[in-house]
Amino acid sequence: MARNTLARSMHDVGLAAWFGGTLANAVALNAAAGEADNPGKTGAVANVGWDRWTPVNTAAIGSHLVGAVGQLAGNAARVRGQRGVGSMVLVKTALTVVALGVTAYSRVLGKKVSAKTDVPAESGTEPAPTTPDDVAAAQRRLAMLQWAVPAITGALVVVSAFAGEQQRATEVHKGFLRRILA
Repeated sequence: MARNTLARSMHDVGLAAWFGGTLANAVALNAAAGEADNPGKTGAVANVGWDRWTPVNTAAIGSHLVGAVGQLAGNAARVRGQRGVGSMVLVKTALTVVALGVTAYSRVLGKKVSAKTDVPAESGTEPAPTTPDDVAAAQRRLAMLQWAVPAITGALVVVSAFAGEQQRATEVHKGFLRRILA
């Protein structure tokens, strides 16, 4: 089996940044924005942070996807021949598609919120009583989605660890043997 260091590194580093950055922003940035001197600045603070994170997140996701395709190409024989690897690839692909969808929808909502920087808010995802209805609705959705992205990408980290375990020599041999005997 050939080494796949570049693809694996792109996959892992991209996924780590996607997971860690969205988790950090959910835990810290959105709440910290609520500490602004006045409620009218809360949205602006959160928007600046998320807008600065977006290009980094986009690069991280791109790196992860390029690395994932590279790993899939490098492991094509294992996917076809080792029992259990194809199922893992399907689960990982489904999780990736869901994570991409939730991330994209979060960005659409985030743009709706960031379009009105002077809107009062309690935090980055919690509207104030005087927040306009459209922005408040987007913030309430973002309050849930801010946790969905790290949860889904965290699940991808776990599936990736499982995939790494499937590459142990003993697992490869058992998987090919099971495929032949099945």
